[in-house]
Amino acid sequence: MAVITDQAFVTLATSDGYGQGALVLGSSLRGSQTTRILVILISPMVSQRVRTALACVFDEIIVVDVMDSRDSAHLALLGRPELGVTFTKLHSWCLIKYTKCVFMDADTLVLNNIDNLFEREELSAAPDPGWPDCFNSGVFVFRPSMDTYHRLLDFAVDYGSFDGGDQGLLNSFFSDWATKDIHKHLPFLYNLSSVAVYNYLAAFKRFGSQAKVIHFLGPVKPWHYTFIPDTHLVLTDTGKPKEPHIVDLLQLWWDVYFSSVMPLFTNPEEGCILPTTWPRSQDSLSTNWQNVGQHPEKYTPRGSLASIEECPKLETQIFGENYVPQPDPAFIASRGELGELRCPVTEQETERPAATSKATRGEGMDRRKWEEGHIDYLGKDAFSNIQKKLDQFLQ
Repeated sequence: MAVITDQAFVTLATSDGYGQGALVLGSSLRGSQTTRILVILISPMVSQRVRTALACVFDEIIVVDVMDSRDSAHLALLGRPELGVTFTKLHSWCLIKYTKCVFMDADTLVLNNIDNLFEREELSAAPDPGWPDCFNSGVFVFRPSMDTYHRLLDFAVDYGSFDGGDQGLLNSFFSDWATKDIHKHLPFLYNLSSVAVYNYLAAFKRFGSQAKVIHFLGPVKPWHYTFIPDTHLVLTDTGKPKEPHIVDLLQLWWDVYFSSVMPLFTNPEEGCILPTTWPRSQDSLSTNWQNVGQHPEKYTPRGSLASIEECPKLETQIFGENYVPQPDPAFIASRGELGELRCPVTEQETERPAATSKATRGEGMDRRKWEEGHIDYLGKDAFSNIQKKLDQFLQ
């Protein structure tokens, strides 16, 4: 298949945890036989080991460090420190070497080829399950443009975001999405959220088999669970999740992780192993989407990436000044005895050396820990400290 080099799927990873999600997303896109380029934006907090794995799945890796840049994004962040991750995501519009892109959050999973999304125009997205007059920013079509990028930054500084993240900002900026052009409304099947599965089970049973993309919304992500390869069961710390349909979706994610991503960390000498086809049944979502055969075929990434050792050096492009990646020895795949498997992600993934302890960056790291459930109830996140912070704002 001919590769269309001026169009790209774009995703973002701000930690090793989301790096795991991006690897599964990228593997599922490869397995869907996409003909587009795969691009990932990463923050400096992503470890070298994860970057090496990403280089075997993605065509282009771009390091974005808004705090260390000297452009307008840095100035905007000083005025709106709460939108740190959002400003990183906005750098997608800087990818002007591409004429059109599809952004996908790292907690999404592709079930079928979705290259037809490139027939849509900016800003095309699916309705948000919580408020359908707004679009969900987990999957959207856009055209890179420096003009749009700077207008988004100005808008963010002037108006902020009504939900504290990129979705509120983008919905306010593209405020006519709900009413102007129905062709920019993607079918919900292109961004089927796990929340919707739980809230509207009847519709999921009726239409779920047609889903193109699964979006794992919420604070608990697939990589936070434990997977038992022998039984293909997904477990939480307290046992199996209660909702069977959510479990089915999680097992789909973990099947891809176990077959296509885990070898990149445990068996680097075997090269990059990715699925090549994703046949599926039209009957249900439960266990019918599976890779062909018991073992995935070997996949040679585009270019000369025959193995991890042969992967080219990462292009650490930063919108500002250069960044030299530092290996993270704490990032080690942890596996239980014969069968219990966890993503190689620990709480240490959000901890950095003292050299990066700027006030604004520290706040962003604290927020990321809070969002991922790592709350220091007895330390700086204690109620007494939170109350002091509130008192300062109310003075």
